[in-house]
Parts: sequence; C-alpha cells; structure tokens
Amino acid sequence: MRGSVAPILGELITFRRDLHQHPELSTKEFRTTDRIVEALEAAGLHPVRLEGTGAYVDIGDGPLMIGLRADIDALPVLEETGLPYASVNTGITHACGHDIHTTVMVGVASILAKLNAAGALGGRVRIVFQPAEEVMPGGALGVINQGVLEGMPRILALHCDPRIDVGQVGTRIGAITSASDTIRIELTGRGGHTSRPHLTEDLVFALAEIAVSVPAVLSRRIDVRSGVSVVWGQMHAGSAPNAIPAHGFMAGTMRCLDAEAWYAAGELLDDVVRQIAAPFGVDVTLEHTRGVPPVINTDAETSLIEVAARAELGEDSIVLAPQSMGGEDFAWMTQAVPGALMRLGTRTPGGETYDLHRGDYDPDELAISTGVSVMAAAAVRAARRLRH
Repeated sequence: MRGSVAPILGELITFRRDLHQHPELSTKEFRTTDRIVEALEAAGLHPVRLEGTGAYVDIGDGPLMIGLRADIDALPVLEETGLPYASVNTGITHACGHDIHTTVMVGVASILAKLNAAGALGGRVRIVFQPAEEVMPGGALGVINQGVLEGMPRILALHCDPRIDVGQVGTRIGAITSASDTIRIELTGRGGHTSRPHLTEDLVFALAEIAVSVPAVLSRRIDVRSGVSVVWGQMHAGSAPNAIPAHGFMAGTMRCLDAEAWYAAGELLDDVVRQIAAPFGVDVTLEHTRGVPPVINTDAETSLIEVAARAELGEDSIVLAPQSMGGEDFAWMTQAVPGALMRLGTRTPGGETYDLHRGDYDPDELAISTGVSVMAAAAVRAARRLRH
C-alpha cells in the first residue's frame, strides 16, 4: 500500500492543510463535509451525506465486510502554531488531529477505489466521516441512529497520538479509552453574613465539602481497579469576602476505565452528592450528563490492524498504547459492532512532544502516509476474506 500512497501524498497534504485552515465546530462542519464529498466524487465514488453534516461512502460490491471511521470536527481552541495555513476561524482549530483523521480516510478511499476498479478489492468497504465527536454524548450516536452501521461486521478507527513517533502505531486489546461524563452541581440557600453562618446555609463550605468528599466516597463504593476519577474544573460562589452567597455551582468530569463501574458510579452519584450536602441545609440541583463508555478493542479487529501495520511498516512499528483517561465517542460504535481504535504516531522522531487539545499542536504530516497505508491494508485484508 505504501507504493500507492506516495503518488497522492502531496494532494492529501494539500487537502489536510485546507481543512486545517478552515476548521468547523461540532454539527457546523458544512464546508468540511462539502470538501470531503468533492474529494470522494473526484475519486469516482458516490458519497452519501448524513443528516446535517458528515457523509459516508461505499467502495466495492457484495456484502459489507468492514467499516472505517474518521471524525471531522474541530475544537473551540485558539491556534498558536504560527503556520502559514493556520486557522482563519478565530478561536477554532484542529487541535485534536481530526483533519489528519479525515485526510487519512480520504486517502484510503482513493486507493480502494482504484483497487476496486481493477477488480482487486474483493468485498465492500464503508468509510464514515462522522461529525460532532468533540461534544457529548457524541455524533457517533446520530450515525448509528441513521442506520449507517447496519450489516457492518467490524469497524476500525484511528486517533493521532503526539507521544508516538511517525512510522509507528499504538494498539491495545480491551479498553483503550475511558468513560467520560460531565457533572454540574448547583447549590442554593438564603445567603447571609459570614459572622453568623449558623443563621443561614453555609453554601461555600458545602461546595468545598462536596468537592473533596464525592471523589473520596466513590473511591470507597466502587472497585478502585476501575479507576473512577472525579475532577472539578469549575467552581464559583459569592462576590464579597464577608457575605455567604445564596447561589453557587461547580462542574467537572467523571471518568472511569471500566464500563460496568461507569454505570454503577452514575447510579450512586446523585445519592452521594445529596447525602454530603444534607447537613448544610442547602438545596441541590445535579446535572449528570452521560458522555461515552470506554472504547473496547476486540481481539480480532486489533489483530487485523497489527498484521496490516507489520506488513506495511515493519515488525517494530507497533507499540503498546496505554489506556487513556480521555473519552472518545467511537465507543458507541464499538458497543454496536466489534471494532478497534489505533493510535497514529504524529511526533517527528527526535522532535517536540505536543499534547492534544493545545493551541500549538503541530502533527508531522508524514503521519498521513502511515495512516493511509495501515488502514487501507487492513480494509483490503478484511474485504478479501470474502474470497475464502
């Protein structure tokens, strides 16, 4: 496959830079969808637009043998790379590498279209360009509800990883990401003077107690091996040092490495928060938004990626990917059909290690070649099983 990528790599890099320069937020990826559809049609394919934004395309005939998925949305992050093709949409950038993901799958579609035209594909491959990965519970649910995964026996995806060198990929059997929810807690009371907290509800003290005790209690009620983690990112109450406020709120995330524990922790959360708040006499409003379960990589689909990677990149191309505490809505797809998520190395060997969701994230574009080679090879292996 690498020989097939080289002639189109320049075009793919140009395509990626165009996407990078014009990023769009979740459910607003209209231009991005248009560009994807144009590229697929230029390859002689017939993409189908999804409701709102996003698209999918089938390549080949016969039974559907495998699906590939790319996410297409950007983040509300200010770009700080200084690149000549930096985002022209202020405050929005592809800081998670979805422009790379999309470009890889456009490249895969182009190669598979040529193979199919030559009668060398074998079975049908579906490539899904999914919107709204960056919002919870994620655009994958919309794709599933539109029936795009019906009849699909397996599905693969990839995600940029700035800790892995270009030319390598990361794999892992089992959970490779975490479940991720958002929590918002609002407290209300009568307010009062800080000299007389006994005459009102000490709302700030209650917020502090909830912040400290909720993670502690869940760690005693849920098996610690499941890695339940509650971390607060927002907390606000009051406007004067000598006045107990009548309203305050806090918000954060709850992450978990195990799907069963994720459900259990969610069931416990409301009771735990209310029991901690009860002695302070405050009124509690809890908003617990279920995000995504962990992505579970199945054995066969992970093996499919690894065999393809060794054939395309060499025996030393695969590294063990650690389980991430980050959430990824591809998890909904792996709940529906067997699948696997591959980590795509984007670090220039010997170069700087960036982090995702940062304004200075600058992946090495040679990763596109790696991604196309491995994903195309995996798709062909799956499609050609139809012949046996």
